[in-house]
Amino acid sequence: MAEETITDCMPPVREWPVTDLAGVDFDPFLAQLMREGPVTRIKLPNGEGWAWLVTRHDDVRTVANDPRFSRAAVMEQQVTRLAPHFIPQPGAVGFLDPPDHTRLRRAVATAFTARGVERVRDRARRMLDELVDELLQDGPPADLVASVLSPFPIAVICELMGVPATDRQKMHAWTQLILSSSHGAKVSEEAKDEMGAYFADLIGRREGSAGEDVTSLLGGALGLGEVTLDEAVGLAVLLQIGGEAVTNNSGQMFYLLLTRPELAERLRAEPEIRRQAIDELLRYLPHRNAVGLSRIALEDVEIQGVRIRAGDAVYVSYLAANRDPGVFPDPETIDVERYPNSHVAFGFGPHYCPGGMLARLESELMVDALLDRVPGLRLSVEPDQVPFRKGALIRGPEALPVMW
Repeated sequence: MAEETITDCMPPVREWPVTDLAGVDFDPFLAQLMREGPVTRIKLPNGEGWAWLVTRHDDVRTVANDPRFSRAAVMEQQVTRLAPHFIPQPGAVGFLDPPDHTRLRRAVATAFTARGVERVRDRARRMLDELVDELLQDGPPADLVASVLSPFPIAVICELMGVPATDRQKMHAWTQLILSSSHGAKVSEEAKDEMGAYFADLIGRREGSAGEDVTSLLGGALGLGEVTLDEAVGLAVLLQIGGEAVTNNSGQMFYLLLTRPELAERLRAEPEIRRQAIDELLRYLPHRNAVGLSRIALEDVEIQGVRIRAGDAVYVSYLAANRDPGVFPDPETIDVERYPNSHVAFGFGPHYCPGGMLARLESELMVDALLDRVPGLRLSVEPDQVPFRKGALIRGPEALPVMW
């Protein structure tokens, strides 16, 4: 295709009217963009300019894994974005490219391997059992988010991070402010700075440590000169925020199960399919609003006949990729026997979510505990009366009123 043709066919810039969506509704504007083409142009509520949006599964994986698209370069220019503030600290792993990105992730890799995640399984199961014990003891009605779905992921990620139990609620409060756009940039930035100062102190006190939790691993790497304190703090903030995002994801998952009782009953009756079913729910759930972090093209790259110029900002939509009919037949249907299931709910390439294995573990434990121990679990209000978070970057219910 001639360059002139590519240039003349520049798609229009679409202003994304990011709205608070209820339930598990797929963003109708994103669906429209998917219909318009595999590569479109968007403008988000904050930041400057416009950006490319890539939505097809194979193209999303290509961009996410291609070194010609840089995360580090985002720090050098203003980019249109959803949040009024940058979430990661400068120098954090989310805004690094290999080899620095590889070096920094290596410092905490053992905490997120199968062995590292298994290290917290028994403790996580005990914490969850205690929460379900309290739920049953207090009796219905109850708020499933407040009683289980929020405190459990907070406890698990703090356990993995090495954050003392006494500081869990402090971490939760900071994370909620960081992940919200409704309080404004100043409040979110202050919360991020406070969390960063907390981790700077904690990691500093663990410098040279040989412990297995994340802050001890970062302290050990800091003592060996493998990472700087700013890098360690940036990574810790990102991991803490990402770990707690499971709260909202699990809220959506259980909203879906409670509004599709036939699916919940099947998972109760066939526990052997739960792991595969959870993978399908992860594919299906629209876990975030709009898009996440952008990249910058370091050179001209052509995708689906569209020339992306050096210096252009590019977003990928993992949500759209998970609904690509060319990869997932009948993508709007939840098929718990879907195989293969090459979803990208945890991203792809170097920036694949390091906590993906932990999030799966938490989801499996919660599904097992709540389906098996609370067999009559059901919503105590109509589905459209369940309140969902407003102005949140990660979607999910504020509360799940239930009875049994």
